[in-house]
Amino acid sequence: MPQIWANTVWCLSLALLLVLSATRIAHGGNILVWYTEGSHWINLKPVLDTLIDRGHHVTVLVPSTSMFMNRSEPSRFHYEPFDVSISLEVIEASNEEFLQFSMYEIDHMNYIEMYIKFIDLAMIELRNNLKYLDGVVKSGTIMKRLKEAKYDLLLADPLYPGSELLADLLNLPLVFSLRFSPALNWERHCGQIPAPPSFVPGAMSKLTDTMDFSERLWNFLFYAVQDIVMQFTYWKEVDNYYSEFKGEPTSSCELMSKADIWLMRTYWDFDFPHPYLPNIKFVGGIHCRPAKPLPKDMEEFAQRSGDAGIVVFSLGSFINNITTEKANMVASALAQIPQKVLWRYSGKVPDTLGANTRIYQWIPQNDLLAHPKTRAFITHGGTNGIYEAIYHGVPMVGIPMFADQPDNLVHMMAKGAAVMVNLNFINAEGLRDAINTVINDKSYKENAMRLSKIHHDRPMSPRDEAVFWIEFTMRNKGAKHLRVQAHELTWYQYHSLDVLAFLLTVALLLVFFFIKICCFCVRRCCSRKAQGKRKFE
Repeated sequence: MPQIWANTVWCLSLALLLVLSATRIAHGGNILVWYTEGSHWINLKPVLDTLIDRGHHVTVLVPSTSMFMNRSEPSRFHYEPFDVSISLEVIEASNEEFLQFSMYEIDHMNYIEMYIKFIDLAMIELRNNLKYLDGVVKSGTIMKRLKEAKYDLLLADPLYPGSELLADLLNLPLVFSLRFSPALNWERHCGQIPAPPSFVPGAMSKLTDTMDFSERLWNFLFYAVQDIVMQFTYWKEVDNYYSEFKGEPTSSCELMSKADIWLMRTYWDFDFPHPYLPNIKFVGGIHCRPAKPLPKDMEEFAQRSGDAGIVVFSLGSFINNITTEKANMVASALAQIPQKVLWRYSGKVPDTLGANTRIYQWIPQNDLLAHPKTRAFITHGGTNGIYEAIYHGVPMVGIPMFADQPDNLVHMMAKGAAVMVNLNFINAEGLRDAINTVINDKSYKENAMRLSKIHHDRPMSPRDEAVFWIEFTMRNKGAKHLRVQAHELTWYQYHSLDVLAFLLTVALLLVFFFIKICCFCVRRCCSRKAQGKRKFE
């Protein structure tokens, strides 16, 4: 009898579990994910895994040419491959040229030379990206499959253009996952985020929210110049593509403005306080997680460091090596500190490598930063690495390489958690002193821990918040009720220029009538005096 009862309970439990699982899957969404690359893809994958854990079906568009997206690797989400007409060699060569410019040339150019070269490289990359877009929207087979799949939502990092066009073609709610655009151009013009230049520094301006007059002047001009450049380069190119494809004038910014939710990959531990809108959600540190145990050899190496501890060194997913001269300089600096160093590096082993330094092709960066013996993190200043350092409360030495990295490190310096050096001008002694400063000056560790406390002190984790708003958008078939009316206004209505013009006109008319009345009164008065004088005579 007890055996029969046990079997009955087991069968009922199994049936209940199957019912709950079926219900969960039945209510799961069908999510399409736009392709991306590098650290952006690394950042997005944990969100996709969480969505799958919650019963959603996730399909990722993946191009035939990609440096980081590998459709043959084991994954829990489905890949929708598409062909592109550009080879991996061309993409890698373009990427290498951009890195060479950013790392070694930019510091030796004047501002005009730098800007012209940057625009040229950016336009090459944009045209390559539009060839990727061809593989999706100009493929009848791909578009047919996407339409038949009946997706509930499109999730995209707008770094690569085209997601807003696809969302429009498939009539799907759109959720953006975005770190930034230059001078907040997309956020201001397409997302309608207020950004007064008096206290909101433009992204990549390398300014903080505390600016004197000259800095506010530079910030104002930075916004204006970036807007002009974006209008006549990026927007012109993409608008032409969209208009040609749709057969009618089409604004890519207008399509971007239809995004239901903007998931911004920052938070107030990293960013300076600034205004935002109801459909803007901050999910900085979305990829961060508690530590896992280190590989045995790394753990043993870390334990041998004693009280001095260890230093973690990585220049991110794109940069695997530096020039031999710079590598020798860096290795010489590392050899002069008492800490053990774990360095992710793929180049030739430097001649000056010290006994305290080990080189690895790959390191478990997050797990190392969480290790109790970690004293500092030498980083290129990428957002992913900075957020892992914030998550675990580790002070940083920044060696920025390209894009937003100098700006990111300015934020960390302003918050007292980092020191920044320039790879082109620093020597071994300067780098050694920078490392010693963030380790021996306790304020850097205290500030890093303060930022870590802010990061963790929130209602839910950034990943859970991102997933909540994605699910929220699917449940409500969009989030148009969070869309501000500013999207429907012209530029002169937005800035109340028509109201100011009306008030100015009224004021001028009142002044005009006042002057006329005064003139009339003066003439009347003078006329009466003249008449009185004639009568008296």
